[in-house]
Amino acid sequence: MSEFIDLLWRERRVRIEYAWVGQSAAAGESCIVFLHEGLGSVAMWRDFPARLCAATGRRGLVYSRPGYGRSTPRAAGETWHADYLHRQAHEVLPAVLAGVGIDARRDPPWLFGHSDGASIALLYAARFADAVAGAIVLAPHIMVEDVALAGIEKTCTAYREGDLRARLARHHDDPDSAFFGWSDTWLHPTFRAWSIEREIEAIRCPLLAMQGVDDEYATLAQIRDLARHVPRTSLLEIADCRHSPHRDQSELVIGESARFIAAHPFAPRRRTSGGTCGCAAARGAS
Repeated sequence: MSEFIDLLWRERRVRIEYAWVGQSAAAGESCIVFLHEGLGSVAMWRDFPARLCAATGRRGLVYSRPGYGRSTPRAAGETWHADYLHRQAHEVLPAVLAGVGIDARRDPPWLFGHSDGASIALLYAARFADAVAGAIVLAPHIMVEDVALAGIEKTCTAYREGDLRARLARHHDDPDSAFFGWSDTWLHPTFRAWSIEREIEAIRCPLLAMQGVDDEYATLAQIRDLARHVPRTSLLEIADCRHSPHRDQSELVIGESARFIAAHPFAPRRRTSGGTCGCAAARGAS
């Protein structure tokens, strides 16, 4: 059952949909925060977060970013710029954690991100090194590839001419908000130069990156380059798998994720001078 909190983000009140899954974690075990893809939401994760939490014995937090799911849609005329993933990582995610009662400095969470959500996880881990226990990223984007743009253009055709809009409407209060916020940003000419390759070199937490060999939105250069910039990264290239490993190979992803988390108990790291959050949060129901 979804709940809601209110954020004051960039001088605007934003309602955030979230849900807890799994049982309360044992003492000393942090929760797992799930960060959805570019067209995702709380509902679109289906039962995967609960299954992973059951396998790890941890509690999980799932939420819909502004513009998605039952969270506040984009305002009329609002456009997202090339830094939209940075804003989600540096501003919204810290505020969501605080709003639901997670003290990330005292009990750093694990981050589990897919696609856009994986990029957000990487950006958060790079900025807030002492506020994250570890990260597992599926099909992360660290740069823009031609195959990604071609895949998004194909998805735009499916949205305009097929049943994709109707299918997304089951999971988003305003499917146009989610779809065009994502697609218009990625297809804008200025986004072609987007890259987080240098920023992620600041990551110090345990990092597991997985990607499908048959990913229709990216090549394996994404996770291989990630490992070059963050040398301690563990990589898993998954056969018979496209852009969503947690759907195409869910048992494998759960097993590897559970093993990775168990192998990396959190050890406090020296505090760094992380950035400040650009929003405030308050508990509330809507």
